[in-house]
Amino acid sequence: MTTDNPQARQIKVTGRVQGVGFRPFVSRLAHQHRLSGWVRNRAGQVEIWVQGTLKNLDLFEQQLTTNAPPLAKPDQPLSQTVCPVKLATFSILPSVSGDVSQAHIPPDYFICDDCLAEMHDKTQRRYRYPFINCTQCGPRYTLIEQLPYDRPNTSMAAFPLCPECRKDYENPLDRRFHAQPLACPACGPTLDFRQPGMVDINDNEAAIKATVAALQAGLIVAVKGIGGYHLLCSATSETVVLKLRQRKLRRFKPLAVMLPWSGADGLGHVRRYADATATEVAQLTDPSRPIVLIKKRPDTDLAESVAPGMHELGLMLPYSPLHHLLLEDYASPLIATSANISGEPVLTQPEQVEARLGHIADAFLHHNRPILRPADDSVYRVIAGKAQPIRLGRGAAPLEFSLPFTLSSPLLAVGGHKKNTIALAWDKRVVMSPHIGDLGSPRSQQVFEQTIADLTRLYGITVKHCVCDAHPDYSASRWAENSGLIVHKVFHHHAHASALIAEQSISEPALVFTWDGTGYGEDGTIWGGEGLFGRPGNWQRVSSFRSFRLPGGEKAGREPWRSALALCWEHGQDWSECPTKTGLLKQAWQKQINSPLSSSVGRLFDAAAALTGLVQKADYEGHAPMWLEAVSGELTGAGIDLPLNRNDDGLWLSDWSPLIPMLQNKQLTIPERSRCFHASLAMALLKQAKQIRTKHHFSAVGLTGGVFQNRVLTEYVSTLLKAEGFKVYLPKQIPGNDAGISFGQIIEVGSQLR
Repeated sequence: MTTDNPQARQIKVTGRVQGVGFRPFVSRLAHQHRLSGWVRNRAGQVEIWVQGTLKNLDLFEQQLTTNAPPLAKPDQPLSQTVCPVKLATFSILPSVSGDVSQAHIPPDYFICDDCLAEMHDKTQRRYRYPFINCTQCGPRYTLIEQLPYDRPNTSMAAFPLCPECRKDYENPLDRRFHAQPLACPACGPTLDFRQPGMVDINDNEAAIKATVAALQAGLIVAVKGIGGYHLLCSATSETVVLKLRQRKLRRFKPLAVMLPWSGADGLGHVRRYADATATEVAQLTDPSRPIVLIKKRPDTDLAESVAPGMHELGLMLPYSPLHHLLLEDYASPLIATSANISGEPVLTQPEQVEARLGHIADAFLHHNRPILRPADDSVYRVIAGKAQPIRLGRGAAPLEFSLPFTLSSPLLAVGGHKKNTIALAWDKRVVMSPHIGDLGSPRSQQVFEQTIADLTRLYGITVKHCVCDAHPDYSASRWAENSGLIVHKVFHHHAHASALIAEQSISEPALVFTWDGTGYGEDGTIWGGEGLFGRPGNWQRVSSFRSFRLPGGEKAGREPWRSALALCWEHGQDWSECPTKTGLLKQAWQKQINSPLSSSVGRLFDAAAALTGLVQKADYEGHAPMWLEAVSGELTGAGIDLPLNRNDDGLWLSDWSPLIPMLQNKQLTIPERSRCFHASLAMALLKQAKQIRTKHHFSAVGLTGGVFQNRVLTEYVSTLLKAEGFKVYLPKQIPGNDAGISFGQIIEVGSQLR
C-alpha cells in the first residue's frame, strides 16, 4: 500500500469527531491515498498514525478537515513527523480510554438521504425498517451511556449484531463501517403497538399499519421517537384537535405540526400550508430538524384550533425513519406535540407514558431501544432575517462554545426556574444541556439532577463551584445551596446580558436591553425592563421603566388582568372592565401586601393584552404578548412619545402611563392599539439609548430577554437603532429567553473570577 521509503505522521484531531463517522472517513481517505496506518478513539480525540509518500500525506492531512463528514466539526489537526514502522494496511483500532474531558458529545441526527433512499428500496433488507441508520445519521446523545462512543457504551449494547450487520460494521467501504447504532430487522429494535382492549402488535410493519389506522380513525397515539414520546393525531380534524386540547388541558397553546416529506425537495406540504422564507426553509431542513415558526397560508384544511389567535404555525419535517414511515402512510399533516405534563420534560419510558398519559392517548406505539435521557424538539423563529432558537433540544444540544477566558476550576451553572437548562464549563469549554423545562414538578427536578450527573460523568469533570440565580426561591438556587459546592450567585438580567455579549464576541462596552417577564433585581424588586451598560462581570443598570406594584405577586404572570389593574391603580384610576371583583385585592395592594414592585416589560405586554380585551387569563407562558403581537400586523405610524426622566440614582426611567388611555380607547381597533403599543415601546427604547449615549461612549446595543422574541417589536427597534448609527446585536445560537441563563451565568462568574 505504501512506497519503499515511506514517511510517517502521527496526527491528533479534536472537536466533534465522535459519533459522526469520522474514523470510517479517515479509513476511506487513507485507502484513497494509498496510505497505511491506523486510527482510533482516545477518549475525546481521534488519533491517527499514517504513512506513505509525502505528496499523499499532505493531501490526506489537508482533506481531514476540508472533506470531513457533514456532521463533523474537527478542530485543526495537530501533526508531527514520526519514524515509519512496518504496516501493510490501514485499520481501525479499538478505542482507548483516557481523559474524556476532551470529548465532544454529539446531538441526535435526522435520517440521512442515503438511509432514506435505502428504506424505500424493496430490494434492501432494511426496506421500511423504522430504525435504519448509518455513520451519517441516527440517535447519539440520547443513547450514549459513557465515552468513548462505542456500541458497548450505548443503549444499543443489548442488541448484538447479526452476521449481516457485522459484515457492514467491519467493511471499510460501507457507510455503516463502525456505525454504533447499527441495526436491521433481524437484530435491532422493534415496535410494539398497544391499544387498551386489543391484542398487542409486536411486528414492525403491522404496528405501523395499526398506528396509521388509529390516526385515520381520529384517535390520539403516543409514539416513542428519538428523545421521547410525541402525542400524534390528525391536524386537519377540528374535532380531534379539540379532543386533544380538552384531554391535555391546553386550551390555546399552539400545537406543533409535522408535515409529510413530499415533492422532489421534500417541501411540497410546507408550501401548501405556509409562506416560508428562504431562511425559514433553511432552518426547517437543517440537520437539527427543529420546529420552525412560519406564517400560515390562508384557506388550508388545517384545523383552526391548531394555533388559535396566531398567524404562525410551528412546523417540522419528519426526522426519524419511523416518522417518515408514519407520515408517508398517513399522507396528511399530524399534530406532533410533546408527550408530557405541561412544563415538564418529555416522557421517555413506556410505563411512564401509559401511567401518566393514559387519560390522553387512546393508543401507544412503543419501541424497545432505551432512551437514556430526554431531548425535546428544538424550536426556532426567524427575526430580523436570521433564525434564533426559542428552545434548544434534540438535534441542537448539547451545544458547545469556546469561552473567552480559561477557567482555573470547573463551573456548573444551574440556570433559572423556567425553561431550565444547565451549563458545564471547564478550561476554555462550555457545554449547554438540552431544554429541561420548568422546575416546578418532581419529574422536572429529577431530570434536572440527572442531567447534571450525566454531563459531569460523561465528560469526567469534578465540580467544586456552582453558579445559580440570585433569586432565593428558585428550585435550582435551592439545589445549589444544598449541593455542598461553593456557590456563586448571579442576577438574572446580568446573566441575560452576559450571554448575548459572549455569544456575539463583543469586546467593547455595550448597552444591553434585557426585557422579559420577571427576574430578581439588585434592589430586591422584580426587574424586566432594564438597560445594562458595561461588559460581563461589570454591569451598571442605566435605564428601566416606571415601576408598578403587582397585585397577587407571581399570579400576575398567569392572569394578565392583574397587570392591567396594577397600571390603572398606579395611574390613579380604577378599571371598570376588570373581569373579577377587586375590593379586597385593592386593599392588599394599597397596604403593599403580596404586591411586589416590578419594572417588567413582559407585564406591560400582559396589561396591554388585558386592557384591549384580548386575554384576561393566560393559558400558557407568553399567551397574552403572543396574541397581542399576532393581532398587530406590520407597524405603521408612530407610537406615543413616553416621558423619560432621570431619578435620584441616575437611572433613566420611561413612563408607561400615557399608554393607559390609548389602550382603553374603543374608538381605535384592537390592531391599531396593539400597533401603537409596540411602536411606543420601540420609541422608548431608542430614546433611552440616545440619552445614555450622551454620557457613555458605545455603539453596540444588544436586545435580549423573552420580550425580544417578539418579531414585530424587535425588527422595528432594530430599524430605529440602526438609523441612529447603533450596531444592533440579537441572540444567534443561544435562546434570548431563560433557556440561555445558564450560559450567561458561566460567562458572568468566569469574567468576575478572571
